[in-house]
Amino acid sequence: MPDNIADILDLYKQVLIQIATPQNTGTGFFLKRHDIIVTNEHVVRGNRKVVITGTDMQKQLADVLYIDATFDLAFLSPPSADMPQVSLLKGPLREGDQIIAIGHPFGLKFSATNGIISNTSHEMNDLTYVQHDAALNPGNSGGPLVTMNGEVAGINTFIIRQGNNIGFSLPSDQVLASIQMFKDAGSVASTRCHACRNLVTAESAQGDYCGHCGTKVQLPDEVEIYEPLGVSKTVEDILVALGYNIDLSRVGPNQWQIEKGSAAIQVSYHMNSGLIIGDAYLAKLPKEHIDKIYSFMLQENYNLEALSFSVKGNDIILSLIIYDRYLSLETGKRMLEYLFEKADAYDNILVDQYGARWKKVKN
Repeated sequence: MPDNIADILDLYKQVLIQIATPQNTGTGFFLKRHDIIVTNEHVVRGNRKVVITGTDMQKQLADVLYIDATFDLAFLSPPSADMPQVSLLKGPLREGDQIIAIGHPFGLKFSATNGIISNTSHEMNDLTYVQHDAALNPGNSGGPLVTMNGEVAGINTFIIRQGNNIGFSLPSDQVLASIQMFKDAGSVASTRCHACRNLVTAESAQGDYCGHCGTKVQLPDEVEIYEPLGVSKTVEDILVALGYNIDLSRVGPNQWQIEKGSAAIQVSYHMNSGLIIGDAYLAKLPKEHIDKIYSFMLQENYNLEALSFSVKGNDIILSLIIYDRYLSLETGKRMLEYLFEKADAYDNILVDQYGARWKKVKN
């Protein structure tokens, strides 16, 4: 059992899972005892597979094994990484207990906010939630609500907008009951019927309908495979043509992440502005002689075609901008390949010749 908050955060950083789909991003956490990743159903909705990563694990695909829209709960296949064990709270919560809401959405920083339990049994839509005042960001959906003893008290589910940090989490006993129901059915692809709340598997279903009550249901492995449209499809066709695994590259709505050598490149399409932006995160600024590296980047900006250096915080970024009206498979492939190749070359120059610091990249 962790001794203090710092120990709790160190433990949960190791089991926290960043989740991304073409429609959404969110958080999950790994339960080693049950060999599953737990998250919210709305985070993975409409997907058979999702992209996951974590502090000490490579980016990889996970299967959606269980979906429950009523309780907003989903289970994913376990990661191919060794992670420590965290436990679900089995004892009672009390109003006034301190808790920590933890999250780590894709592309954003790990976050942890303290709060107090204000209601252990808030009733809403015939469901019971833990109500608390720990601030929840949208990307924290699916993350754990943790006690001061380091146990999972619930799963962060939703907030009340303009509600002064009023958050709601599905209690751990309901999470555990769902896990047990899933395991009793053989841990196979399954969904909970929103009408009768029974578990439905391929064996118990009657075609597309719940075998218990006749309500139409959909198993997670029967979800329609995502197909991009318009500019997003062109971007994905370009990345495929360049040899990248597109399923593993999707990290959110109109967002893609590419690793080229030691460089990490974020490609995004902004529909409102019509811009496709490629940002290659090369390295971090050096701690000394910073004037030399700035002089180098300014000189390169003068010489480069279509690319430009910039600095955000301590990150050195090489960027490309394309207007969607000018995007084609041929031009996009040429320009993105140029960015990728330059990014892989420049990060070595920045580190070896100008003292920049390597930025950690997960392949």
